[in-house]
Amino acid sequence: MAEPVVRIPDAKVALSTASVYPESTATAFEIAARLGYDGVEVMVWTDPVSQDIEALRRLSDYHQVPILAVHAPCLLITQRVWSTDPWTKLQRAQAAAERLGASTVVVHPPFRWQRQYAKDFVTGIWRMADETDVRFAVENMYPWRYKDREMLAYAPEWDVTKGDYRHFTVDLSHTATARTDALAMIDRMGDRLGHVHLADGKGSAKDEHLVPGRGTQPCAELLERLALTGFDGHVVIEVNTRRAMSAAEREADLAEALAFTRLHLASAAPRPSRVPRP
Repeated sequence: MAEPVVRIPDAKVALSTASVYPESTATAFEIAARLGYDGVEVMVWTDPVSQDIEALRRLSDYHQVPILAVHAPCLLITQRVWSTDPWTKLQRAQAAAERLGASTVVVHPPFRWQRQYAKDFVTGIWRMADETDVRFAVENMYPWRYKDREMLAYAPEWDVTKGDYRHFTVDLSHTATARTDALAMIDRMGDRLGHVHLADGKGSAKDEHLVPGRGTQPCAELLERLALTGFDGHVVIEVNTRRAMSAAEREADLAEALAFTRLHLASAAPRPSRVPRP
């Protein structure tokens, strides 16, 4: 039997519902189904549907698109979504993931002004992870910059590889904004890398979330490395399409992102070494 010429990992490619903003969560399910994504990651935010487990289940069933991950409401604009208490937010995200069949909860490190939450964050995440099969994958962030000034907004660290977590999410738009080496970061994450937010960036102070291939990040190289190592987590397209001039333009961007990901997630299999003839 001939040896395979490519190696394709078991990783599924999902669409973040944040990728269709300002369109709705329901629109993300429609687009994911139409373009052939393997599933969705639900960004829990101010859209009421994103907060409603039964509504999400109905969308998933109707479009036949599984929910693979839940992104807990960690953004500034979601401070009052699912309570103002950050641990309650994570508990509700865990419950949503369990009920919806999602394997992963994505969580950001705390803001520095959330002092008690930040103090207990590492031990609290371990405690929650020990109580469920759902992965809590802590996401790398970045320092906030304004002109020549830099503010460290996250605690214990924006570089989560300096912390002791069971699982990580790597986000390549965030590595661009942090101006850090994405491949070196995933090397530090090692086998604790459980989840990928695929996007691109050019090193701007803004978190750009460009379509992969339109910035300076090693998106292709990262995907090829995942293929070689047999990565079995999820690769989630999390891009910014808010400047799209039409629904067709937004869908074209998301189709391009999916095609890029599938192409580079198939890596050339190593060829067996030749045995010298006697």
